[in-house]
Amino acid sequence: MSLARNLNRALTVTTGLQVRRAPQSAKGSPKGKPGKRSAAARPAARQAAAYRCPPAEELPAERLLRRPVFIISSIRSGSTLLRMMLGAHPRLHAPHELHIGRLEVTCANWFSERAMDALGLRRGDLEHLLWDRVLHRELTRSGKDFVVEKTPANVYMYQRLKDCWPDARFVFLLRHPESIARSWHETDPVKRPLDTAVTDVLRYLTAVEEARTADADGFTVRYEDITDDPEREMRRLCAYLDVDYAPKMLNYGRKSSAELVRGLGDWRENIRTGSVQPGRALPGEGEIPERLRPMCAAWGYTS
Repeated sequence: MSLARNLNRALTVTTGLQVRRAPQSAKGSPKGKPGKRSAAARPAARQAAAYRCPPAEELPAERLLRRPVFIISSIRSGSTLLRMMLGAHPRLHAPHELHIGRLEVTCANWFSERAMDALGLRRGDLEHLLWDRVLHRELTRSGKDFVVEKTPANVYMYQRLKDCWPDARFVFLLRHPESIARSWHETDPVKRPLDTAVTDVLRYLTAVEEARTADADGFTVRYEDITDDPEREMRRLCAYLDVDYAPKMLNYGRKSSAELVRGLGDWRENIRTGSVQPGRALPGEGEIPERLRPMCAAWGYTS
């Protein structure tokens, strides 16, 4: 019997609750990648599940984790590089993509549902408690002060993350939209023609911009600026996160296959080198697909 079955059997006997994996993406679509209906977008649809946003005065009792940092970005934006750099800081723990939005809590019977309701806990509240415990566990094991989470699908649940952790901090990572689309296309040119890649990434780009517009207190950084002058950008970011700049962030150390797992972030050679590599040249005006031009203008990528 699998670990999950053993765990759910014990939970059902003792609490009446079960932990279940969220539904997978449409058949034929890679996990976590956009399909007919983006699997990454499903957490946003689940926001209809009732939950309570803890008031600031109740936050210490409601959450173990304090002031978490979430990188909000599209796929293929350089978020793994940023994670590696931040994770090299002595006070910041940046684990691989955790996909917490894909964790769901379900009451297995009427009694458990009624019991949780009597405590004022709906499904969304229980999921928030689970997410908080998972991230706090990772942070505690690291011995550091703050956790940094960079799953690209977080862009579709920005508001829920903010509701779960009212003291959360958000870093918006931008990259030239054409570079994102071309990089996504190049990961599988046969299966993903450039036009399809543009459609895929445009969903992410739109969600990033909506979240960035909504959060006046967030911090925006561009991938090209990181690769052009990493020390300057890390100093800016450290100031926002209220931690001292650490030179070690620029040379985070060569990574092995065990540390970079496919499906949980970028695993290619550039990331494995352990230092910031030059970014690709920006596209010429004639190389930018028409559908990406409005986002290029919004993000300042104009000639």
